[in-house]
Amino acid sequence: MTFADMLATAQHSAVHLEMRDEYTPDDPAYLRWKADGTIDVDAYWREWLDLAGATIARGVSIRRARIISEPVTDFVRHEYDLTGPLNLAAGESVRWLPRRQASDLTLPGNDFWVFDDHLVRFGFFSGIGDYLGEELTDTPAVIKLCLSAFDAVWERAIDHADYRPA
Repeated sequence: MTFADMLATAQHSAVHLEMRDEYTPDDPAYLRWKADGTIDVDAYWREWLDLAGATIARGVSIRRARIISEPVTDFVRHEYDLTGPLNLAAGESVRWLPRRQASDLTLPGNDFWVFDDHLVRFGFFSGIGDYLGEELTDTPAVIKLCLSAFDAVWERAIDHADYRPA
């Protein structure tokens, strides 16, 4: 099952926790932003905008929380700049949690998505942010851990409209 299939078949919710400060360092959209500050959703992110938009239009809630170090990295600043025209435009809800406010939270070791409270997709990345693959699980204890972690982060995190990167 592809990621697009998982999102396309979600019935109620999809939550995503991101905990890294660097992702995909060779991503063309990121490199263009670094070069000239340009955000071109249509050129690089149309597929996500369409998929997320269609998912949300079916009544599925997509929430994304990001735990970030401050001062933020260039990549996180890029994500911040992209959040409005991409994630919020698609209908996602996005919150930011400075890492110093997450020290007492129990968190899984990797970023994850949870679909409809019954399937977890872990994403694996190298130290510099290259994507290495994924793992799916429907193990109840893992689902419970991920949902508990996401809810704890979400409760503390700052809504995108109110967060300003340090």
